[in-house]
Amino acid sequence: MNEQPKPGLLCVFKSVGASFLGVQSQKNREHDFTHGNPAHFIVAGLISTILFVLFLWGLVRLILYLAGV
Repeated sequence: MNEQPKPGLLCVFKSVGASFLGVQSQKNREHDFTHGNPAHFIVAGLISTILFVLFLWGLVRLILYLAGV
């Protein structure tokens, strides 16, 4: 009985974030592939991508506002 638990919501988002940055360890990647549900990672990836784009959009708007444009 050497079964590891499935990754929780926080672990899924941490894994997606590490993948975005390209710093995910081989051990974590293998754990995700063997114990994770692909749909959870796809949804977390889409949500993370949307949040990243919205963050960049807001940052550009802030910079343009501060520059007086």
